[in-house]
Amino acid sequence: HVQLVESGGGSVQAGGSLTLSCDTSGYRGSAYCLGWFRQASGTEREGVAVIDADGTARYSDSVRGRFTISHGDSKDTPHLVMNSLKPEDTGMYVCAADINPKPFGYCTLTSPYFGYWGQGTQVTVS
Repeated sequence: HVQLVESGGGSVQAGGSLTLSCDTSGYRGSAYCLGWFRQASGTEREGVAVIDADGTARYSDSVRGRFTISHGDSKDTPHLVMNSLKPEDTGMYVCAADINPKPFGYCTLTSPYFGYWGQGTQVTVS
């Protein structure tokens, strides 16, 4: 079955950097869309960054220019490099996958097609 396991979270001071990784397994080929989402205590989950199989990435306004999503070595291990971290970046970061093929343009921060989710890794910025 499909599994997503995140790693790389931790505590960092404002202005610091972290890199999150997501190991995926249980499906054939490459996922159509992989993404990172976050949820802070008392808030709704928000999309942070997504990347489709061709490498097209999209970012939320709050992280654009500071965060970079990439496929990683095996194309289905999405990394999220987070620079210039701010206290408002604190939250549980969760990896998600939409593994079914789709036309270009369906890999978005608000896509309803993310069917698989990891457990998350905590990021705390102070």
